[in-house]
Amino acid sequence: MTNRIKIHPDNPHKKKIFELTDELINSGVALVPTDSQYALVCDYKNKKGIDRIRQIRQLGKRDHLTVMCYSLEHASTFGLLSDDNFKLIKRLIPGPYTFILPATREVPRLLTHPKKRTVGIRVPDYPICLEMVKELDRPVIAITAKLPGVEHGHPGDGDRELFLSRFDNIVDVTIDNQEPLEALETTVLDLTSENPVILREGLGMERLMEALALQGMDLDEPVTT
Repeated sequence: MTNRIKIHPDNPHKKKIFELTDELINSGVALVPTDSQYALVCDYKNKKGIDRIRQIRQLGKRDHLTVMCYSLEHASTFGLLSDDNFKLIKRLIPGPYTFILPATREVPRLLTHPKKRTVGIRVPDYPICLEMVKELDRPVIAITAKLPGVEHGHPGDGDRELFLSRFDNIVDVTIDNQEPLEALETTVLDLTSENPVILREGLGMERLMEALALQGMDLDEPVTT
């Protein structure tokens, strides 16, 4: 049975963060709110948990899973950063962005694109997430929580209680922030080429465009295959 924990979004109680991280340490999969939509989360070293998340989302091996970190320094352990990318990301985090970067050797192959050796990196502007990762003392895997083909299985549907209930007996713990569901996902920015490429427009687009202008960086168009 899924354990539901109510946690204040701005001032998460330490004891409840401990409950959440205990579930993750014990190989659990969690449903956790972020600064964009709810995410499916597990310890980044939890292979069975990662497999469960892929099954829940019906993902293939080429679909990126995101490594959620708590700081730029933490993120640089898992993604290789050029000077320009370092400066750009520093302007944008914490925030609702996922950055596609070349993976370092610290990243298990299970989490990288099988051909490109890239990884998604995220530092959310959300106390529950940041406290969770800090307490766990290592990153988590996070991807937008959806149940393909299930009614009210998408956060964009707007009914919070119905959405959360759809994950009962699917995840081990659900974090309930008692706030309305967010309809938009993160903005995904590919930083593996000379110029950034926006792979998905989501939250924070205005701030992103300002940061790119300040850095004097041009955008490339996504390559369609």
